Order: sequence, then structure tokens, then C-alpha cells
Amino acid sequence: MKAIRARDNPTVKRLHALAHSARERRKSGETVLDGAHLVDAALAARWPLKALIVSESGLLRAEHRALLERAPSAAERILLTDTLFAHVSPVDAPSGLLAVIDLPPAVPPPALGGDLIVLDGVQDPGNLGTILRTAAAAGIGHALLTAGCTQAWSPRALRAGMGAQFMLRIEEHTDAISRLTAYPGRRLATALGEGARPLYALDLAGPVAWLFGAEGQGLSPALLAAADQRVLIPMAGGIESLNVGAAVAVCLFEQRRQRTVLRDRVPG
Repeated sequence: MKAIRARDNPTVKRLHALAHSARERRKSGETVLDGAHLVDAALAARWPLKALIVSESGLLRAEHRALLERAPSAAERILLTDTLFAHVSPVDAPSGLLAVIDLPPAVPPPALGGDLIVLDGVQDPGNLGTILRTAAAAGIGHALLTAGCTQAWSPRALRAGMGAQFMLRIEEHTDAISRLTAYPGRRLATALGEGARPLYALDLAGPVAWLFGAEGQGLSPALLAAADQRVLIPMAGGIESLNVGAAVAVCLFEQRRQRTVLRDRVPG
């Protein structure tokens, strides 16, 4: 294990940049995982780890030592003082363990099929990560993110996603309207307006592309126009809207509920 104690060490500078700069992450094609849970999720998904960074106090934790032993030998091991680790950590309360991974490679996108979510202009990393985690829990396997969304692989979004990023196919900076042109299912947008139908009145048995915009701004007019149906979530009076993360959870789990009922229904 390589021990580093100098703040001006190039490795320390690189780690700090990856943890705190979206531009640096895009430039290098790398990002940082913070904490044992994310490192464990990456290992479970067989996602290659480039480096594991542990603090001196973090090395005392059995959980961290076990992950260091499980990781492939090709991953570099780096030991930092607690002070240096706090400097490079992307969070205020450092976990004592970080990992560096490559971002997903840019590959030709596959044809769309099955259920998916489309996120338009979701700029809060915590919201985005929570939405991806909800989607994975609801059985969604594909997410399209427009150029207005925050980075899905930023440390904050990764922490909120709790490993969901490793379970989803995520397309960032995508032209969602073009991608949805040949989509074989229905395109449903959570939005008010003429023709909007209550969520609980819809038959969600077939494949659905769910379109969600950030609260306050909503979906772009062009993407809203690409929807086959507007959907509203019935709410008590006096409340105008839900946080987008809450709206995603309500919609996706209503879809899952309907399909579970159909699957488990016994004839007669």
C-alpha cells in the first residue's frame, strides 16, 4: 500500500479534483466512490476499480480491510493521513474509504424497449441519485438524461443512488425526443393540462417511457409535446405539486403494483 503524507502530491491533487470538479471528471473520464457501501456495490457489479484510498483511521475498520482484500489486485491501494483524506473527500463527514473508477464508456445506444424513465433538467444531485435508486427498485433498467441534468456519476449523485448507477443503463446528454421517436410503448408525462388523466385511472400493463421534469420548470415544451398522455397524481387540496423524486416513486410503484396484482391474480 502506497502511503502519502504531502498535500502537494500529484495523486492528492488529482483525487481532490475528481471529488470536487464536474469538469475534471468529464475531462479524465473518472469519478470517485465514497464509502464502503458504494465500493461494495461496485465490486458486486464487477465494475473495475482503478484505485482504493483509505485513511489511517479508516484502515482500522474491519469492513474497509475486507473490501481492500476483496478488490482485484490491479487496483492501486493508497493510504492517506486523516487530514489529507478529509481534504480529498467529497463529503463533510469523511467515510475513510474512497475508490476511483472509470465512467461508463461511450457506446452506440441500443434501441429502446421495455420500461424507462426520461429525466429533463433535474439539476440537484441528491434528487437525481434518489430517482435512479427508485427506478432500479421499481424494476426500471434504462434512464435517459437530457443535457440539462446534473451528472449521474458525480459523488453526490452516487451517494444518493446507493449503487443504483451500477444497475441501470444511463444515457446522459441525450436527445430524448429523437430517442423516443421509435419507442414501441407509451410516453407518459407527469404534467397538468388539457387531457391529463389521473395516474390511478391508467392501465400500466404495457411498456412505458415515463417523462419527468424538475419541479418548478417541468418538462421542456418540446419533450412535453412528444408525450402520448399527460398524467396527474391525485393530491389533497392545498398542495400544488410534489418533489420530482416523490412523483417518480408514486408513478413507478403504481405501475409495479398493477403488474403485481395482474401477476398474482388467481382465475376464478
